[in-house]
Amino acid sequence: MYNKLRYNAASRGSESGISMFIDKIKIYVKAGDGGNGCVSFRREKYVAKGGPDGGDGGRGGNIVFRIDEGSNTLLAFRYKRKFIASPGGDGAGGKMHGKNGEDVIIKVPAGTLIRDAESGAIIKDMSACGDFILCRGGKGGFGNRHFATPTRQIPNFAKNGIPGEEREIILELKMIADVGLVGLPSAGKSSLLAAVSAARPKIAEYHFTTLEPSLGVVSTGEESGFVMADIPGLIDGASDGAGLGHAFLRHVDRCRMLIQVVDIAGVEGRRPIDDFETIDRELKNFDEELYSRPRLIAANKCDLLETTDTPEIDGFVATMNERGYDVVFISAATRQNTKELVMKAAEMLSHLPPVLTYEPEEIVLDDIENAGPDAIIIKRDDDGAYNVSGRWMELLCGRINFSDRESLMYFENQLVRYGVIDRLREAGCAEGDTVRMFEFEFDFVD
Repeated sequence: MYNKLRYNAASRGSESGISMFIDKIKIYVKAGDGGNGCVSFRREKYVAKGGPDGGDGGRGGNIVFRIDEGSNTLLAFRYKRKFIASPGGDGAGGKMHGKNGEDVIIKVPAGTLIRDAESGAIIKDMSACGDFILCRGGKGGFGNRHFATPTRQIPNFAKNGIPGEEREIILELKMIADVGLVGLPSAGKSSLLAAVSAARPKIAEYHFTTLEPSLGVVSTGEESGFVMADIPGLIDGASDGAGLGHAFLRHVDRCRMLIQVVDIAGVEGRRPIDDFETIDRELKNFDEELYSRPRLIAANKCDLLETTDTPEIDGFVATMNERGYDVVFISAATRQNTKELVMKAAEMLSHLPPVLTYEPEEIVLDDIENAGPDAIIIKRDDDGAYNVSGRWMELLCGRINFSDRESLMYFENQLVRYGVIDRLREAGCAEGDTVRMFEFEFDFVD
């Protein structure tokens, strides 16, 4: 009956764990586009030569990430995976500036890594940092008053706003803790965390009760202490994806040291040394560096033993000491020796480096604003026309009024000035050939 109950609980737990705890998810983010500049002319009675007075467009809203101290899961992103900031308002006559778009604030738990979805490279580690702007809103376009010159006194065109940055990213939660509790199911990890901190993880007498990592602050004095994390779900084969362990092993990654909890009384019918070897093997298979972290052995449930002076337990302690691990006999249920365990862990932490923080990795991004004419692409379409495309060309065409003569002259000057005409010649474009630039098409004249 007990085995059946344990199996059913584990099955239900796995299903609910998938829905209740999310620590890796892909989302799409886009900053707001800049507002367009305005084409306007001052028309006032008794005011001669009013001239152009088109206002500039407003800046688009940014995508900003902020640490949410009260959260330890990415569950908020389960149903909302697209975040788009508002665009800037268009400029207006009378030199009126368009309204700036509002930023979108995305709150994530401390320890969340922001990765580029395509390359997997780390963009930002949201650990002990302030607000981080991932995508910047596009700048607003200039109104036509900026294009007035002594020879172009009636500019009938303005500049379009620059598109906001956009990208797909992966949010990956790696919890921040000084000490990670590892061990087989029902070894007593949750009970130990509850005994030494104010955390209240779910505790029951069946496997896989704990379906998500739990954090607790352990006090070692008036103003000192450390953060402890209960990492659930490690079983034989966890590093290969068995059980829940594969999903949660990443949360041990930041821990400065590990406390491996072993059922020293053999309540589950297993030998303590076998329990140790199972977890030891999974840690090594998952990450050699993680395997080499300093470790303490918490021999739990010692209150169920008549004596700790037996050949099997003596052999276990001797093996641990040979491997460089200290063993502390504890009882999480009665809190026997838990203070000794905490103080020994605190002493070890005092000699260890701080919690791991990941450095950003270099990623080559499209810079919409500064994409120059060198980045344009010239190719021939099936009908023989020369097609000119690229960010720079798109932005240039967006600010041209093709029905206005002065605007067309400005367009031609830009093509000559930035070498687009020369590049067309180099591509083989000759007199009379058709040139296509987005929706604008003309015959090439050399």
